Amino acid sequence: MKVVVMGAGVIGVTTAYYLAKGGAEVTVLDRQSGPGLETSYANAGELSYGMTSPWAAPGIPVKALKWLFMKRRPLFIWPLISPTMWAWGVQMLRNCNQESYRANKGRMVRISNYSRDVMPDLITETGIEYDGRAQGTLQLFRTEKQLKGSKADQEILEEYDSPYEVLDQDGCIAVEPALAGVREKFVGGLRLTADRTGDCRMFTVALAEKCAEMGVKFQYGQSIRAIAVENGRVVGVDTEVAGRITGDAYVCALGSYGPRLLNPIGVHLPVYPVKGYSVTLPVTEDAEAPQSTIMDETHKVAITRLGARIRVAGTAEIAGFSNRLGPHATDTVRHVIGDLFPKGGDLSKAEGWTGLRPMTPDGTPVLGGSRYHNLFLNTGHGTLGWTMACGSARAVADVVLGKKPEISLEGLTSERYLM
Repeated sequence: MKVVVMGAGVIGVTTAYYLAKGGAEVTVLDRQSGPGLETSYANAGELSYGMTSPWAAPGIPVKALKWLFMKRRPLFIWPLISPTMWAWGVQMLRNCNQESYRANKGRMVRISNYSRDVMPDLITETGIEYDGRAQGTLQLFRTEKQLKGSKADQEILEEYDSPYEVLDQDGCIAVEPALAGVREKFVGGLRLTADRTGDCRMFTVALAEKCAEMGVKFQYGQSIRAIAVENGRVVGVDTEVAGRITGDAYVCALGSYGPRLLNPIGVHLPVYPVKGYSVTLPVTEDAEAPQSTIMDETHKVAITRLGARIRVAGTAEIAGFSNRLGPHATDTVRHVIGDLFPKGGDLSKAEGWTGLRPMTPDGTPVLGGSRYHNLFLNTGHGTLGWTMACGSARAVADVVLGKKPEISLEGLTSERYLM
């Protein structure tokens, strides 16, 4: 079977790996000059199995309004004249209730936990290096209100068998010693012990090299103009440089850009870009730097140790497809690293970045088949593409190859948007 995978981010490359492992002849197309150069390039570095939750949750509309008035706010919404954006926003608001939250959370945890379970096998099989660590995530609370509010999260973690620890100040410092110098700035934390960390782009590049060794063909610099359909099936992918590229099956793993190609052929997915920012800086003093991931609950900023570097990521900006990195765009993430780990890294050497997270209004990804029997979907992972990559790819590859996935895809396919 010949399979064309559209997209060479972490989702597309992991899909190509599992397809090739299953015996398929795979071609991967991407407009960039190499793998992992868009949303996978400089994300937070978190494999957030314990923090897998939809953004659409009870109370979020009220919190969002408060965030908009914070000095260093985690949310920006630009009032664009975009029916697509506003329709997506309305759908998200409709999911901000307890019933929808629990249903969406369960779907997300199912794929997240599967990804957690299969990723170690991939690492063992390939031997790739990606600055990985397995020391958990520390959700840091600056106020007693935040600490008490985490009780609801603890109940959900228990329901889904996600291990955690509730820590006081000393407990937080025990797992992140550098916090001793700023202990007056937090009251406690929630440690998610099953979480891991790692450089998503390093992983994607290394896995792409392994895929090439397995016979996967990568065609970079190939902007896709259209998905060609005839007689109710996909017959090819039309590119600007190489013309039409054909296969027996096709997988769309284009993240936020997928709807631009899918809408014209009648596959309508409410996937919308939510912009995020990060800075990456060198470690200056190991003892003063983070050892794993710390999530600042106040600013919704993640600080992650990646080898000799620190990645600081956060902010949700709803601004269409803008990739502009303005002069003050990374002020919030810079503030948080300077506030919590002032001696850990060199901010003067920080490299800023921005990327577009492909978000669905219910938070869950879109996996599996489509209205065309030979077109498959692996998209809509939002902020959890790195977390869900291996599990999503393995499940979708199984569907493409005609195998039964090891987990149920109920509620994870595009059918939920046809109701």
